Amino acid sequence: MTLAPAGAGDDSTPESSALRLLFHRLSNELGIILAHAELLEAKALDETSRARASQVVSSTLNALSTVREIRERSRAVPATPADKPHD
Repeated sequence: MTLAPAGAGDDSTPESSALRLLFHRLSNELGIILAHAELLEAKALDETSRARASQVVSSTLNALSTVREIRERSRAVPATPADKPHD
């Protein structure tokens, strides 16, 4: 599961580009964890292992939601004069 950064190309500051890249990288890593956890959950031989894998799946989905929420909130915050590049 790969999540592209929302609003890619909307911001022009180096800081916003770096932040978008970090969100993208974090989402990709969480997607890899999710895929492996789902595989472990499907292939689990016993209920204890399946329950543990299910917890990892659930927690990873929560983490992905948190990443999306942080990304949305960071875009909603207007830049302050100190954040704007100087000409």
